[in-house]
Amino acid sequence: MSPQPILQPGEHLSEGVRYLPASPENIFWGRLPCAADEPALRIESGDRVLIDTLSHEGILEDQGRDPLAYFAGHGVPEEQVLTDAIALAASDHPRDPAVDGPHVNTGPIHVQGAMPGDLLKVTIEQLQRRVPYGIISNRHGKGALTGEYPRGERNVSIFAAVEEPEESEESAASTMSAGSAEPERPAPGAARGRMAPRAGAERLLSFELAPFFGTIGVAVAGETRPHSVPPGTHGGNIDIKMLTEGTSLYLPVQVPGALAFVGDPHFAQGDGEVALTAMEASLRGLLRFEVIPREQALTAFGEQVGPLAETAEFLIPTGMDEDLDIAVRNCVRNAIVLLQARWGLDAEHAYAYLSAATDFNISQVVDLVKGVHARVAISDFTEL
Repeated sequence: MSPQPILQPGEHLSEGVRYLPASPENIFWGRLPCAADEPALRIESGDRVLIDTLSHEGILEDQGRDPLAYFAGHGVPEEQVLTDAIALAASDHPRDPAVDGPHVNTGPIHVQGAMPGDLLKVTIEQLQRRVPYGIISNRHGKGALTGEYPRGERNVSIFAAVEEPEESEESAASTMSAGSAEPERPAPGAARGRMAPRAGAERLLSFELAPFFGTIGVAVAGETRPHSVPPGTHGGNIDIKMLTEGTSLYLPVQVPGALAFVGDPHFAQGDGEVALTAMEASLRGLLRFEVIPREQALTAFGEQVGPLAETAEFLIPTGMDEDLDIAVRNCVRNAIVLLQARWGLDAEHAYAYLSAATDFNISQVVDLVKGVHARVAISDFTEL
């Protein structure tokens, strides 16, 4: 099949969809928005926006802050390196690498009518890989095995390529035409990541791809921009791999207009993200933003402390804390509140149900504040 196009800024767009590029003026690098920040875009509740995001891999200081040279070292031709990544790396963006985080986020987006106490519903309608490669890193003495890896003084960044599926006649016919009202997307198929099993070897190890944004959030109150690494009630770097196409994330609004942002794009991640990063690579996303008024939110989910996600199969409350045990407890509490509000369970029966039927997964353990998410099966409650 023909390769998926490189999604350079402003290219392969369709009419009728608002577009937010990842240009330096629309970027928060290492910090996240606060109430004092001006929006990059203003929209109405229910609007959809096509957003370009950039991976931090290949543009950081310890990688040379020169993505052309960095990716050329991995055999990537110049035309496959994103020009907005080159522009950001070459810019005078005020990120302090000694203090700030690595993550690149696009935004913020002001959603008309969003007020503190409401929820902002962010639905991931479509995700497109902008490039056919990514990086998996274990660096700076961080990860689940701090002190053991990376071994010695070195930082380890491992290149992974995208292997596109073979295109059938049926899938080719289903590919959207260039004149469609939707953004162009590749034909359906099971693309896989490929990496080497050891240094210098061929890329014979493959794994499933499931793109998602590691960071989705809203601005915090006040005039201090929060660090990009730890997640919190504002969302941010929650790294929940279930936030793939078709999923919605509900975020507690903290400032008028919400001031939403997205970034830290992944092509794949295992729950835990134990080495420090997963397969980090740039994405383009079509997202819908909707305001859920407070009373409606309380009826649907109860008083949630932090983000909550929803797929066709699951409701996904979250829990966070620097202590993983406390993060689990917070997630259980939020799940109990959800079951009480949504389906009228009392606390004792909700707690029993969760113990019998719900998986509690570790989202990540590497972002200072650890994350846990629960998978509450919606189908279990059809008779209620």
